[in-house]
This record gives sequence, structure tokens and C-alpha cells, in this order.
Amino acid sequence: MATQFYELEPTPGRPEKYPTEVRILYDDAAIYVGAIMHDVSQDSILRELTARDNIGNSDWFGVYFDTYNDHLNGYQFIVTPGGVQVDARRSPANGEDGNWNAVWESRTTLRGNDWVAEMRIPYSAIRFSKAAEQVWGLNFGRQRRSTRQKFFWNEVKPQVSGFVNQWGELTGIKDIKPPLRLSLTPYISSYVNHFPYKEQGRRNASTSFNGGADVKWGINESFTLDATLVPDFGQVLSDNQVLNLSPFEVQFSENRQFFTEGTELFNKGGLFYSRRVGATPIGFGQVNGQLRAGARVGDGTRRQGEFVAENPGVTSLLNATKISGRTSKGLGVGIFNALSNNVYAVLQDSTTGARREVLTQPFSNYSIAVLDQSLKNNSYVSLVNTNVTRAGQTYDANVTGGLFRFANKANSYALDGQLVYSHRRGKEFNSERDVADQNGYKYYLNFGKISGKFTWGVDHGIESNTYNPNDLGLLFSNNSISQSLSASYNIYKPFWKVNNMRTYGSVSYSLLQTPMRYQEAGLYLGGNTTFTKSFLTTGLDLQALPLARDYFDPRRAPLGRYYVRKPANARINGFMSSDYRKKFAYDVRYAARFFAADGDRTNRNTLYLSLSPRYRVSDHLSFVYAASYELKRNQVGYAGSLDSRQPADAALLADFGGRSGDVLLGRRDVVTINNTATGIYTFTNRMSFNIRVRHYVSNVHYRDFSRLRPDGVESPVDYQRNRDNTFNAFNVDAVYSWWFAPGSQVSVVWKNAAAQSFEANAATPLYFDNLSNTINTAHNNNVSVKVLYYLDYLALRPRRG
Repeated sequence: MATQFYELEPTPGRPEKYPTEVRILYDDAAIYVGAIMHDVSQDSILRELTARDNIGNSDWFGVYFDTYNDHLNGYQFIVTPGGVQVDARRSPANGEDGNWNAVWESRTTLRGNDWVAEMRIPYSAIRFSKAAEQVWGLNFGRQRRSTRQKFFWNEVKPQVSGFVNQWGELTGIKDIKPPLRLSLTPYISSYVNHFPYKEQGRRNASTSFNGGADVKWGINESFTLDATLVPDFGQVLSDNQVLNLSPFEVQFSENRQFFTEGTELFNKGGLFYSRRVGATPIGFGQVNGQLRAGARVGDGTRRQGEFVAENPGVTSLLNATKISGRTSKGLGVGIFNALSNNVYAVLQDSTTGARREVLTQPFSNYSIAVLDQSLKNNSYVSLVNTNVTRAGQTYDANVTGGLFRFANKANSYALDGQLVYSHRRGKEFNSERDVADQNGYKYYLNFGKISGKFTWGVDHGIESNTYNPNDLGLLFSNNSISQSLSASYNIYKPFWKVNNMRTYGSVSYSLLQTPMRYQEAGLYLGGNTTFTKSFLTTGLDLQALPLARDYFDPRRAPLGRYYVRKPANARINGFMSSDYRKKFAYDVRYAARFFAADGDRTNRNTLYLSLSPRYRVSDHLSFVYAASYELKRNQVGYAGSLDSRQPADAALLADFGGRSGDVLLGRRDVVTINNTATGIYTFTNRMSFNIRVRHYVSNVHYRDFSRLRPDGVESPVDYQRNRDNTFNAFNVDAVYSWWFAPGSQVSVVWKNAAAQSFEANAATPLYFDNLSNTINTAHNNNVSVKVLYYLDYLALRPRRG
């Protein structure tokens, strides 16, 4: 029996005042955990109802297992007084991976001034060795939300690096055997989609019916195979579309459960960006260039050409498979593979109606292989390989990386490193040109003090100008040499009027790698704290940057010849977050950046403010609203490509030296407003409804233009074309979810989406004009119903009499 718990927050090390009693039992099928959480009264036991994996404003009790006792990887099972289940994996790569879900049982009840929790965790939910006697890492945790306290049975010290390595041990479990872990989760889904095309012969509404399954098979006691067959991701949360003026792509969050659950091994080294799988086809943007143009026929009339009838923006997956696990010797193995089918755009003749298909994405195979060896002292070495192979006459890509972390026995100092090689081969899609970036490399080293009140680190890294992991990874820019020195001093116990204090700072310096030229340097200082009585958390950081050079914004290759000057500037950034225990709470973020004068260019600055109030009506109903405003004034940047078909562009294009010559820059004001409202009603711990409405608008107004010559030289130009633009995005995501049995779910989803762009004189700078235009434009509406049913072999097999 475990009874003595120690506080982690807000005062580390204090013994628990209201005791927790925990007992563990086991049999041949599962491990059982029972806990009694004593308290002062029932009113002190907070128990907001939320959806699965969301604790909310509630107490909780949790158990933590490190089944291989490697001090690196563990399981977490948490239950709240309202019966809400929260589970996660713990690892150095992902920290707390809340996307991992297991099928287990729990019950809770209030009893006098206490609350009681019972858990049944089947052995099929975890992995462990075949050893006759098990030795697992173990910890128990508890939160008393009314006092904002967190406790652990085996004391967790905030000044010590790591979490799993601070657990105790569970011994005495004998003669249990890893069961056959085999489950099937078939699904059926139906969609009704409506968009008002208002075109003759084209239906506004369409329907579809889909079916598939997820399979989970425990190959042995260490490894599990997860597969999704004919996956359906139509119900995932809509992406937050934005206006992108940068030279880099927008990184979207991954909302597909198969690609977020149990991926800690595949995320080693940051070489896997799962949105590449099923992404926009590589030939999506080339379709317009393949249209047959109109022409005059024999009688002198003009025959119209082709138009794009269909051009799918996503690649459909045929299947995806993961094999992952860890042996009793601490060797983690992960294998991921996914297949996508050919994707075609459809071009239609305007006169005859004849259609033809154009390939935009060939049949493709995506794979990842990972070997991760756990070592003593919270250390590891890893090998990661990613590969994309495409059918037909186009290119393939391969990336191989080695990673390591070596910490001393006291876990006070550590050396981290990474060496990665990227290789691409073949031709560009729809071209006879050899693919660029055929061979590249990256390396990174960091050494520092990782435990204690005072920590520090020094690092150095290089990404070559041909390093390119982006076929299955995500890298915004390569071609850099960077180094930094960072330090942090933290006070973990209450003092004065605050619960803690965290301070940090760094000095950084970076160069372009080829040619080796100065890029940027900076000084960064910051800190945050939580006040004792109000539990208001606030933080502030400062950044100072001398003159910098942006080699990427001009969009000219090779890098190094053209760059945009960034004057010396300073930024202040801060936040405040009130106590979420109260019915009304709020979050505020603010930032301001001020630039030094750059010749006759003055008054350049950036202002940002966001406010997010939230109101909890009851333990079942809550609302959250988030609004943000950003003004970038007198920003200087790439104004877009020049088009020879535009009269205002033709002369400049010739004078600039063509498409690879000088660059058109613009001085502009950019105003971005984002509003998101969310309402959540939780009927029970298994049934919930939530609705999320988002409106985003960004408006760009150009003040004047200049010519960018090599080495950052700018000169004014008399350019009359209106390059102003406005982008609107509107989304509604409404989800009803009912977990009617363990692992089994019914979900009904309504999605409404609209997006529009206005250019030149059509750009609308006024917010309410944009809101009106967005509401009145054509919207796509999609309603879907999806049913998943979890089938466990152990529950279905005949019982022996």
C-alpha cells in the first residue's frame, strides 16, 4: 500500500496534508489500482466534466508504469472524479504524448469527504517482457485542484532533468504472461456535401459511403502492429488557413489520430512531418500550365480552350501501417509505411465538353525506420531513416540520421548530438531536369548542465545549402551555420509573493553556410512567475537584434547574392493567464517590435494583442473566445513576381533582368484579425458536443515599391500596379461524440467552410466589410456520420468451461 505522497507544486517536497491511499492487485489478465483521496469536504473536490483526454477544472488521480524500467519510457493512466479518462505515453522525444489512447476501465465515486477511484488496466493495453518476475518503474500522482497542488508518491523534483527517471519501483508481480494483443476496429461513414456551384449540368450536392478498419496486433510481448485500411480522415478538425507572405510553407497541426497516436519513436530527430503523407499532390500547381489554349477556327470564330474541372488538393491513402515496440534490453524499434494512389486532375474542353485526366501525384510509398537504444543515466543512441519512393519518371528521396544523448551518472550534465544525410535522386515531376538538392547534410551538438537551479548550454549546428529533408520532414530553411549560448536560473519554491520564478537568456549568432556570409545575431532575456494568492501567471521576455540580412525573402537562387536588410530592432513580448479555477478566466498576450530607421524608411514596427476570455457556466457547459489583432506597419518584403502580361510589369521585368534578376520589394501595412469562438457541452464522461467557429482576415496595403539589387541595395521605382490583397477564411466545426462502449464511438460532424481572396481595387481593408463578404459568399457544407466498433480478441474468444 502507498500512502505517503510529496508535493511537486506549488511547494516541492512538502508531505501531503490530506492523505492518499493506493493499493495494487493483479491477476492473469490485468492490473488493478484502487485509490482513496481524502479531502476536507466534497465541495473541495472539483469535478468538471470534459471530453476524454481533457482534465479541465478537476481533481485527478494517476498511475504511471515504466514496464521495462529503462527510466525513459512510460505509460500514464489518469481518471478524474467525474470519470473522465486521460492516458498518455511518456518519452524524451515527445514528453507527454496525449494522443496515445488505450482501452481500459475505470470507476469513481464520492464517499463522504473522500473520492475513490478504481482502475482495471488489461495487459493488452501495455507492453512488458516475459520475465518470470517483473520489475517496473512506478509512480502515483494526484491533483487537488481546489488548492492547485500536485503530489507524487515517489518524489519528483523540478530541478532534476527528466520525469520517468524519478519514479519508484514495483516488484512482486510474478508469472504473468503478455497476452495476445489483437483487436479490430471497423468503421463505416457516410457523407453529404453541398456547395452552390450554380453551374448548368453540375450538381450542388453529393454523397459518399465509406468503410474500412483499424487493426492492432501484438506481434510478441514487445512489438505491436497498427494498420489502417482504407482510412477516412474526413472528420478531422479544419486547418487554420492563413495568408502567407513569407517564402516558407505554412506548418499545419496534425489532427489525424493514426498519425498522432504512439508516434514517439518516429518523431525522433524531428525528421518526420506527418502532414507529408496524404499531402497536396506535387503536381497540383502545374495543372493550369497544361491547359489547351483557345484558337481561331476556319470560319474566323474563336474556339474556347480547356478549363480545370477537378484538381484534388489532397492525396488519398490506400493504407498505413506502424510496427513499434521496445525489447527487454531497451532497444526500441519503429517501422512506418504508407501507400497513396495515383491522383489525377480533370481538364474539360469548353466547347465539346470532352474530358481528359492529368496525373498530379504518382503512386507513392512513404516509410520510416527507427532504432533507439536506451542507455544508462537517461541516455540513448538512435538511428532514423525516412524514404519516399514514387512510381514513374520522377524523383525519390531518402534521409538518414544518427542521434545520441549521453548524460553523466548524476544526470547533471549531458551531451546531445545529431548527424543527418539527405539524398534525392531522379527527375523533377513533369520535367527532364534533374532534381535539386541531391546530397546534403546537417549536424548539431549541444553540451550543458541540465539539472539544478542554474542550468546552461552551448550549441553549434550546420545545415548545408543542399540539405533537404522536406519530402517526409519539415525544414523551413537550410544553408545556415548557427551557434548559441543559453542559461537559466529557476527558483522552484514559494518566496515573497510568488510560487516560483523562472528566468532564461541566450546569445545567438548565425551565418549563411554557402557562401559564408553574416545572417543574424541576437540577445534574448525572459522570465515568468505565478503569484501565490491569485495564481495569476505572467511572463515577459525581451529580444534585441542588430542589423540582419534575410537571404530567403527575395526568392532568388543561389542564396547569398540578394538579401533584404532588416534594421536593428527590439521586441517585448508578454502574457498573463488568470486562475482557471474561477468561472471567469482569461489569457492575454501582447507584443511589440520597433525597428531603427533605415534611411528614409522610418516608423517601422509590429504590434500584437490577443485576448481569450473563458466562462464555465457549470461542470457541463463552458465557452472560450479568442480574438487577436496584429499590425505590421511599414514592413518591407517581397511584393510578388512580375507578370509580362501586366502592362505595369512588362517594362520592369525587362529592366530588372528577367525572372532571375533584380527583385521587386514593397513597403506595406499588414493587418490581421482572428476570431475563434468555442462552445463545449459535456453530457457525461462518454458523451459531448462542441462547436468551433473561426473567422480570419488579413489585409495588405502597399505604400510604395523599390528595386532590390545584389548585396541588399534598394532604390525607389515608379510602379503603378495595385498589389493590395485581402484574404478571408471562415470555418465551423461542430462535433457530437458518444463513446457507447470501450473503444467504440459514434460521431456526427458538421463542417462549414469558405475562403476568398480579393486583389487590387477589390481588396477590402474594413473588417466588417470582410465579415459581410465572407457570410454572403458561397460556403461548402459537409455533414458526416461515422461509427467505430472496437472488437478485442480476448473478449470474443470462447471461455473454457
